[in-house]
Amino acid sequence: MPLTDIAIRKAKAVEKDVWMSDRDGLRLLVKTTGSKYWRLKYSFRGKQKTFALGVYPKVTLKQV
Repeated sequence: MPLTDIAIRKAKAVEKDVWMSDRDGLRLLVKTTGSKYWRLKYSFRGKQKTFALGVYPKVTLKQV
């Protein structure tokens, strides 16, 4: 399911951190503190890696 700006704004993590995923490895980490972090999951030479893209709302869905 693709990420939408409305869903991202409403997202809250109550008891534990929550991951919201989009296609091609784009993910949003929603922390219990309310912070939201963009991450890109990819593989390099057979190993899973994660690349930090920024913090929402400073980095918007359009920018990612």
